[in-house]
Amino acid sequence: MIQLGLRLKSNQKIVDRKKSLIAYFTPDSVVSEQYRSVKANIYFTCRNQNIRTILITSPSGGEGKSTTAANLAVSMAQQSERVLLIDANLRNPSAHLTFKIQNTIGLTSILNGVASIADAIHKSEIGRLDVLPSGPVPIFPSELLASKGFIELQAKLLGTYDYVLIDSPSLLEVADTKILASHSEGVILVLNPAKSKLDRVREARRVLEIVNAHIVGVILNEK
Repeated sequence: MIQLGLRLKSNQKIVDRKKSLIAYFTPDSVVSEQYRSVKANIYFTCRNQNIRTILITSPSGGEGKSTTAANLAVSMAQQSERVLLIDANLRNPSAHLTFKIQNTIGLTSILNGVASIADAIHKSEIGRLDVLPSGPVPIFPSELLASKGFIELQAKLLGTYDYVLIDSPSLLEVADTKILASHSEGVILVLNPAKSKLDRVREARRVLEIVNAHIVGVILNEK
C-alpha cells in the first residue's frame, strides 16, 4: 500500500460547490495541484496494472472521501480521459449535490430495471466527466450492490469510459463497501490524520484483504 500524493488541505464536507469542487473552480490553487499530483500517481499505478474501476472509501465517516472522489474525477477528466463518477453511497448520497444534478433517476434505477444507463447518467459541466448519481434510496442497499446486475453494469461502462470512480460509504460502517471493494479492480483509502485512529486503519486494511480487494494506495486528507 503506497501513499498516492501530498497531504490534501481543504475545507471539505461543505455545501459550497466552489470549495467542494476546488479542482474545477480554483484550478490554480495549491490543493488543485495536489489533486493533479495524486491523479498522476494513480495513472502510473493503475495503467501498469490495468486498473480502471477504482473504489474510493475510508475507514470511518467524515474523512473526506466523497470530496476526494469528486475532485479526482474532475482532475482526471481535465486531461484526455473519459471518466464516470458513480455515487454508490446509497444510504447517504452526495454527488448530485456536488455536481448540481437531479437524483430522481440513478444507479438504483438501473439496478432495479426501471431506467436505462443513458437515462441515468448525467453529463457534468466538466467536459469528459459524467456522473451517475445514486438514485432513490433503496430499502436493502447491500442486496442491490451484490447483484449480478451491478457487475454487468460495470463491464458495460468500461466499454465507454477510460476510468470509473466509485464513491462509497465508509468501509467499517456498513456491508455495502465490502461488496463494492470485492467488485472493483482497485481501492483507494482516504484517511484524515486527525480522525483516522490506527486501529481503525488496520481493521480497514484487514477487511479489504479478506474480500481480496486490491489496495492501490492511500490519500491523506487534512481538513
